[in-house]
Amino acid sequence: MAMRWWSWGRGRRWTRLRAGGDAGMSTAEYAVGTLAACALAAVLYKVVTSGPVNAAMQSLITRALHAPF
Repeated sequence: MAMRWWSWGRGRRWTRLRAGGDAGMSTAEYAVGTLAACALAAVLYKVVTSGPVNAAMQSLITRALHAPF
């Protein structure tokens, strides 16, 4: 739904301005956005489950659980 405003244009005529004609994403943009989000999730999953990151997270959790109060 587009909003319409009436205003004085050049030469003291009334002109109609339309706002929000392209508000939102189309179906193709949703598809591209979803594909990009899935690709980013796959890359992050591979990074987090890699050996060095997994070992660093395990050591961090172990140190946190064995910390003195």
